[in-house]
Amino acid sequence: MPDSTLFTPRLNPLKWLLFSLALIAAPLRADEKPNVLFISVDDLAASLGCYGDLIAKTPHIDRLAATGVRFDRAYNQLPLCNPTRASVMTGLRPDTIKVYDLDQHFREAVPNAVTLSQQFMKAGYFAGRVGKIYHYNVPASIGTDGFDDPPSWERTVNPKGRDKDEEDLIFNAEPHRQISGALSWLAADGADGEQTDGLITTEAIKIMEEKKDEPFFLGVGFFRPHTPYVAPKKYFEMYPVEEMRLPYAPADDRDDIPTAAFAHNCPVPNYGLDEPTLLKALQAYYACVSFIDAQVGRLLDSLENLGIAEKTIVVFWSDHGYHLGEHNGIWQKRTLFEQSSRSPLIFRVPGAKGNGTPSPAIVEFVDIYPTLTEAARLETPDGLEGRSLMPLIADPNAEWDGYAITQILRPADDRLETPVMGTSIRTDRWRYTEWAEGAAGVELYDHWADPMEFDNLAVDTSAEDQKVIERLQPLLRAKASGRIPETPFNQPRL
Repeated sequence: MPDSTLFTPRLNPLKWLLFSLALIAAPLRADEKPNVLFISVDDLAASLGCYGDLIAKTPHIDRLAATGVRFDRAYNQLPLCNPTRASVMTGLRPDTIKVYDLDQHFREAVPNAVTLSQQFMKAGYFAGRVGKIYHYNVPASIGTDGFDDPPSWERTVNPKGRDKDEEDLIFNAEPHRQISGALSWLAADGADGEQTDGLITTEAIKIMEEKKDEPFFLGVGFFRPHTPYVAPKKYFEMYPVEEMRLPYAPADDRDDIPTAAFAHNCPVPNYGLDEPTLLKALQAYYACVSFIDAQVGRLLDSLENLGIAEKTIVVFWSDHGYHLGEHNGIWQKRTLFEQSSRSPLIFRVPGAKGNGTPSPAIVEFVDIYPTLTEAARLETPDGLEGRSLMPLIADPNAEWDGYAITQILRPADDRLETPVMGTSIRTDRWRYTEWAEGAAGVELYDHWADPMEFDNLAVDTSAEDQKVIERLQPLLRAKASGRIPETPFNQPRL
């Protein structure tokens, strides 16, 4: 059995309570520059205990959520590593930075963009990166700078662990595909600290120790649970494969979904794999989630041990969501369904009145940049395309009436004659999606009645549903194209 300390916070209950109260009661001094610990996780769905996942064992991320503000409905701008990371770091939408795939760098379109970490450097902060903040090809680029942005950092550290050295041991359920995109995994020998993500944590702690007496912005980017799913064996043991279950969907779930809605790299349900193999993949994914949770716990413990937790803003985010077999066999990312568009997002701002309370507001990842600059009392650059979430961090249940735009580009292939752009708007109640502005398909889902998006109301549309489409369509097309109209918050709630 795995060590029981993996299942519970390392702080005893009384100390945890006192620490939580301190975070709420001790606002930063007006002249104090708070640190920023900026934690990014690769390919993490809302597969966390604090998000209601009944399988996941994630006590440390749950601890962070319990002492901060968990955003239950946060949406990325494009569910693919490079575009979403570039969007977060620039505070700009994909259509502004012209990044839709893994090969385009945002500075080709916006060469003078001031990134989030650059804005902190301008204010006198040290800015460093350990691991993956901008895009990396995983696992090929582990140990390199990947697709980084050098002006964003004063120091970069690129650890490489035994997961790179032992790639030949990885099981690939789809040997005709590279392990980077296939369902592939390894229950590894050795300790956490020998894996790349364990080394990333160790190096990040070293930098926090070095910089604890000066303001820092430290990006810590973990590679898992991106494929291949590699974690020490003890994390696999936490999830017996016989207890794994694939998600439910009606047998006819795909019948009313446009072809373009399915990613080109997942053309057939479950890649054609059998259920025992899929359950092992599910086990491996959750093993990686708990492995990353343990690394987050080490970072949080170090903040406390160094005495800087009460002057450090912590942000925890995943670049996008992730499918684990939903809709009769979708895996990984690149869709506009809820599982791919929605991502974990947690802010812990010392002294914030909302700490300890989740927020149900619809928020976007372009909101991260202006939120952090306001939280740190820095100037927010003109032209950012999100808005600060600080009103929600002060009062997570404050009136917000936001909506979120997510998009994805489909290349031409044997299913689609030409490239197709899909765009989706998520409101409090609805998800409305267009493929090629409707020419390649339309979807409408009522989240109040159908949170798993099984019933596409854009097929055989009722008069009431058509009215919803007529209200959502201009908002979607305007905001996705950058032509943002006056926000219609005075309209009936969407």
